[in-house]
Amino acid sequence: MAGMTRIWLQKIRKHKKLTHLQIATMVGIKRQYYGMIESGRGNPSVEVAKKIAGALEFEWTLFLNMEAMKRCMR
Repeated sequence: MAGMTRIWLQKIRKHKKLTHLQIATMVGIKRQYYGMIESGRGNPSVEVAKKIAGALEFEWTLFLNMEAMKRCMR
């Protein structure tokens, strides 16, 4: 479900003092795609979600949990 900024993802990235480009490079995706994921305009595949989570050191299922929470808030 796209459309809502993933503030939690942005906070984790900023806490680690990393840029969109740095994360995208670590994950093997384009910077623009990472920006879309973080802004909520794009949803990562399970593979990409796992890579982002690995790079930022959080449980990848947080993507799924947050998407479920958004559906409940509608």
